[in-house]
Amino acid sequence: MAALLELARLSEDEARTMIEGIRWPNGPECPHCSSNNAVRLEGKATRPGVLKCRDCGKQFTVTVNTIMHRSKIPLSKWLVSFHLMCSSKKGISALQLQRELGLGNYQTAWHMEHRIRYAMTASGLAAPLKGDVDVDETYVGGKPRKGSPKKSAPGRGTRKQLVMALVERDGKARTRVIPTMSGTALWQVIHEEVGRDSRIITNEWRGYRGLGRNFADGHETVTHSTGEYVRGDASTNTAESFFALLKRSIVGVVRSVGKQHLHRYAAEFEFRWSHRKVSDYERMRAATAQSGGKRLTRKPVIGLV
Repeated sequence: MAALLELARLSEDEARTMIEGIRWPNGPECPHCSSNNAVRLEGKATRPGVLKCRDCGKQFTVTVNTIMHRSKIPLSKWLVSFHLMCSSKKGISALQLQRELGLGNYQTAWHMEHRIRYAMTASGLAAPLKGDVDVDETYVGGKPRKGSPKKSAPGRGTRKQLVMALVERDGKARTRVIPTMSGTALWQVIHEEVGRDSRIITNEWRGYRGLGRNFADGHETVTHSTGEYVRGDASTNTAESFFALLKRSIVGVVRSVGKQHLHRYAAEFEFRWSHRKVSDYERMRAATAQSGGKRLTRKPVIGLV
């Protein structure tokens, strides 16, 4: 809690300095040409934090080409919101974030949370999972809307959204929102996210059959349909624990998730799971460090473009 209180007391200049230190540990880097040859502009006519690249001649600040680009929210509040989202095990609702930060309206807090979730999303350069990797899938969705013609089925054939989780034993996690349970969809994600020297552990679903020949330590299954959930050290309990956190958040904290946003909510839990062994403060720094090169304007989020 002390770290959160310290962040809340930061002035705008102090918050900017902290974000610069997190994003640029080796000195300022131009977001336009990636040069490290920049000079800080000073003077009454210059906004605080403005730098100029000596190579391309363009001006920039630490928020340019990040999720905070052109945001009117103070940087100190951005740091507090990063900390709140990184330290809350089951997430924090936009309404609560609005109250905590004293933001003007709910939409501002809602958009802010989605931008932070985007920052938490793993980049395509993330190292593949390794060792024993539990792979499981679940359907995510709430009660049908009022006036809906019929209740959604609980399993395959449902209108709910399918989410796939790949979780290292005692390690990182990856999530994907996938369209179907077909072998093609499942295999594609597994081959993209898991190293070939790993062991894959799944349930008995036929779409997973044949995976063993592509991984050095093979493929093991547990047969849930017969009540088998553990056999030796083979189980999908780690992935199921991940899903338990995700679903409890949707039911008790977020309350409602649109299908078009589900991948960002899943990325939020993926990030916290993968960084669960560090402190809340270190987790906040890691999320802030990933904010570069990611912009999420409001129109795409609310579906206007």
